[in-house]
Formats: sequence, structure tokens, C-alpha cells
Amino acid sequence: MRLLAISDLHLASPVNRDALAALPDFPDDWLIVAGDIAEQPSRVAAAFTALTRRFAKVIWTPGNHDLWTVPGMAWRGPRKYEALVDLAREHGVVTPEDPFPVWPGPGGEVVIAPLFLLYDYTFRPPHLPLARVVEWAREERAMCGDEFMLAPTPYASRIAWCHARCATAADRLAGLEGAPTIIVNHYPLRHDLVRIPRAPRFSPWCGTVLTEDWHRRFNVKVAVSGHIHLRRTDWRDGTRFEEVSLGYPRQWRQERGLQAYLRQIWPTPEPPPAAGFGPR
Repeated sequence: MRLLAISDLHLASPVNRDALAALPDFPDDWLIVAGDIAEQPSRVAAAFTALTRRFAKVIWTPGNHDLWTVPGMAWRGPRKYEALVDLAREHGVVTPEDPFPVWPGPGGEVVIAPLFLLYDYTFRPPHLPLARVVEWAREERAMCGDEFMLAPTPYASRIAWCHARCATAADRLAGLEGAPTIIVNHYPLRHDLVRIPRAPRFSPWCGTVLTEDWHRRFNVKVAVSGHIHLRRTDWRDGTRFEEVSLGYPRQWRQERGLQAYLRQIWPTPEPPPAAGFGPR
């Protein structure tokens, strides 16, 4: 019995959809899906159907692509999130709005906390004013589709939405009273984990400094994230940080199959993974 993880399935791609269809069964294992399944709810539903048939339990948190309002869609921002939570629950998938499940298998008891935290543009150079963030990113051709397709209404901004989500999540984590925890969030918890050589100025859309110390503050054993599309393992203060993206077809090797990109989160693999561990 293992806790596995993957993110950024991006099922708008036929290649990725075929890979999901070919995924074998893992009837004893639990699976974390850390966001960016697809923009269309119908494809998210199809993924939930496929994954819940293959795994004993599925735990999900949304990515920004899941929340985009694409042409022909009425749902916007928080309303789409609520609809996806309802959809997940119909399939028996654990969401950030549900009680945190407790891992009952090998490696020791640990609470699995799927979170939805967003970002607030604080992953930027300290001298750069907030008002210049988008302009600064565009200078090197970096831009996030969220600026056009992720509406925060009824929140005043995505920043306000992020801060509300972080406040609620921090309260829930504090209520665990130091229990060993695995945090799952689409975005990395720390700025120093955002290394994107192909688009270094994409970092403002990658998280918030509000979570920089959460791995120490909440006794986090492993922090799982995606979004960056660069699979790797990092360690900070004894906490393992796992980036578990699949990504677009050009970013993974189809001949290996989707199963090669399922990262073991718990129990800790032997030997413990080093930085950069995992299939490329």
C-alpha cells in the first residue's frame, strides 16, 4: 500500500488522455492529483472516473487550468471551484473542502491535507512593485493565462482570494496540533523552489510567501506540488518537497507510460530520494 502522486495531467492533450486510458490498476494504493487535470469539467469528470476505478482512494486539489473560464463556459473562478468540488464528491474524490484523511498504511500515521491556496504575486524580486509585475514578466515574454481566464469574483482580486484561502487553511492545519502531515497544493509553498529556466519571470504566478514556513510550523513530512512542470525532489529543514508534474507531451516520455511518472510520497522510498529524483 503506497501513497502516490501526480499533477498537471493536462487532458486537453489527446496524447495525455491516451496515457491515462492505458494506466494499469493500483487497487491497494492511494493517489494524490495535485491540480491541472483539464479546463473542461467533462474531462475532469472522465479523469475522476478513470482514477477512482484504478486506485483505492483519490485525493485532489485544483490547479489554475482547472479553474479557467474557457469560451462557452458560464462558471467563473470561485463558482467553478465549487462546481468541481461537487463533481469530485460525486466520484468519491477527497477535496480541500473535506475532512483531511489519515493515512492508515505503512510508514506510520500521517494526515493528508489537500489545500487550495492560489498565489499573490509575492514570488517576485523584493525591489519590484506589485503594479509592475505583469509588465516585468512580459519583458521576457512570460505571462499566465490566469490574467484573462481566472476571475476572482466575488473576491476583489486573486490576491484577496489567495489570502482568504491561506487564512482558512492555516487555521485548519493549526487544529491538527502538530500531527505529522503531508500538504498537497498545486503551487509550491516556497519561493526558493520555483526554478523555471525556460521562463524565470513566471514566478509571480507560482505561490505566496505566506506559506514559506508552513513546513516547519505544521510538522510537514512531505509537501506535494505541481505547476512548474519540472519534476524534482528538494529538502528544506528535514521536509521533503516533491514536484510531481506530468506536463505537456513534449515534457515526458510517452514510451514509459503514465505509471512511470507516479511519484511515491509515503512511505518514504528507500533510499530516500535526492534532489532531482524521478523520471524526466
